[in-house]
Amino acid sequence: MRFQVREKIFSFGDDFTIKDEMGNDFFIVKGKVFSLGDKLQLFDMNGEEIFYIEQKLLRMLPEYTIFRKGNPVALVKKKIAFFGSKFNIESENGYYDIDGRPFNYNFSIMKNGNIVATVSKEFFSFSDTYGVDVNDNEDYGFIIALVIVIDQIIHDNHNH
Repeated sequence: MRFQVREKIFSFGDDFTIKDEMGNDFFIVKGKVFSLGDKLQLFDMNGEEIFYIEQKLLRMLPEYTIFRKGNPVALVKKKIAFFGSKFNIESENGYYDIDGRPFNYNFSIMKNGNIVATVSKEFFSFSDTYGVDVNDNEDYGFIIALVIVIDQIIHDNHNH
């Protein structure tokens, strides 16, 4: 399944939708951008919150927790890397890794060594939109939440 996602979601702080490749609304995102850390909610089209993302404060490197129904289900940390961006992603579903160039929106998400999603700007011609192709046996919402966190970490890093 392919989704259309707008770049730098956290920087907008307003509500918007993530669409499928046919242009139909699939998820609703509500963001809150505070000086005390970013918070974002991902809803399905029935208005049910499926994931909540919160930035952990006072960390040397960016760190975010992804919650489902109030319970933490994943921790995403940026790791020190001399070239590119490295991430440590631990979740209840296994260990995730990023392969490729996140800053260019051209990377794969691996779970336990297997590709489960591909992110690319080539899928869509709009300048501020990129595509996320998610394997059908993955949790679409979780992968979208993960991509949003990676997007935020990359852009936070380059704004400082």
